[in-house]
Amino acid sequence: MPASPLLWDIFCQVVDNHGDLGVCWRLSRELAARGHQVRLWLDDARALPWMAPGALQGGVPGVRVLRWTRPLTATVLRTLPRADVWIEAFGCELPPEFIAASADTEGLGAPKRPPVWINLEYLSAEPYVERMHGLPSPVQQGPAAGRTKWFFYPGFTARTGGLLREHDLATRQTGFDRTAWRASLGVADAVGPLVSLFCYEPPALPALLGHLRADHAGVRLLVTAGRATQAVQRAIARENSHLPASTQPEPLWISYFPALPQTDYDRLLWACDLNFVRGEDSLVRALWAGAPFVWHIYPQHDDAHHAKLAAFLDWLDAPPSLRRFHLAWNGIGDHAALPPLELPAWRACVRAARARLLAQPGLCGQLVEFALAKG
Repeated sequence: MPASPLLWDIFCQVVDNHGDLGVCWRLSRELAARGHQVRLWLDDARALPWMAPGALQGGVPGVRVLRWTRPLTATVLRTLPRADVWIEAFGCELPPEFIAASADTEGLGAPKRPPVWINLEYLSAEPYVERMHGLPSPVQQGPAAGRTKWFFYPGFTARTGGLLREHDLATRQTGFDRTAWRASLGVADAVGPLVSLFCYEPPALPALLGHLRADHAGVRLLVTAGRATQAVQRAIARENSHLPASTQPEPLWISYFPALPQTDYDRLLWACDLNFVRGEDSLVRALWAGAPFVWHIYPQHDDAHHAKLAAFLDWLDAPPSLRRFHLAWNGIGDHAALPPLELPAWRACVRAARARLLAQPGLCGQLVEFALAKG
C-alpha cells in the first residue's frame, strides 16, 4: 500500500484493441495492485472480456471500468469525486465537459489542488523521447486554459519513463512450469522449437512458413487469433492453389489459438523459443520473456516507422542477422529474403537488453513518483 494512495482517471480511445486497451488495462491493474484506485474510461470495451475476464464486473479490486460516451452526461460527472491524476493515453484528449465539471469543486467534492494532468505517449527508442519526457505543455484554450499538461514518455533508457513491469513479474516467471504448459497443448513430446506468431500481414510471411517447414527439427507454430490467423491461412491457401496435389509442400504443424487473456499471452511468450510480436504491448512482453523475438512494427503511411524500428534495433544492439530479419519481415528496403534464424545469438542479445531494463525503474512506479511530485 503506498504512503499516499491516489485516485486516477485514465482515458483510452481504442484504436487497436490489442495495443491501446492492452497497455491501459495493464497500467490500471498494476496501479491497483500498488494500492491506488483507478477509473478506466473506455470508448470501446468489446475486447476487454477476453483480454481480462471479469474486468467489466469489477473482478480487479481497485479498478472501475467506465463507459466513455460522447458527451459524458452531467449525471455521471456529478456522482464522481475528482481524481488526483488524469491520464490521456496515446494522444486522446480529455472530454471538455469532464474538464469543465472538475472546476465545480463543491459539486465534485474535489481537493483544493487540481489533478496532475499527464499525456502518456507512445513507446519509442528515438532520441526525441529523452528530450521530451517530463516537459510541460501549457493549455492555451478551452475550459482548462491556464492549466499545464505533462508529457510522459515510456522508453528504454534511464532518462525516459521506462516500461510497464508488474511488481510480481519475476516471481510469476520463476514459478512458470514450461513443461506442464507444453503438455497442456499436447506438445510435451515435441523435439523442435515452439514459435509464436502475432503479426499484421507481413509481406515475408510466406517465406517464414517456408523457413519453418524446411526446418528438420520439427518446428511448432502457435498462431494468435485475428489478423495473424487470417494471414497464415491466406498464405497457405495461395501456396497450395498454385501447386498440383502431388507436389504440395510437407505440412507444417500449426496451432491456431483463440483470443488469449493477457496473462495467458504472457505465458505463451515465456514458453516459446522464438516469438513474433507486433505493436507496443507485445513488444514489451517479449522483452520481459527473454526469448528471441522479431517485431512487426505498426506501419505508417509516411514510413515514419522505419526510423522508429532502426532506433529500437540500435538500442537493442541487435546482431546483423536479427537486423536483416527485421527489415525483411517489415518489408523495408531491399531486404526481401529472410536470413537464417540464429537463435542463440538473438537470445543472448535479448537477455542482455532485459538485464539493462531490469536495472531501471518501471513505468508504473515512475508515474506514481511523477504524479506525487507534481501534485
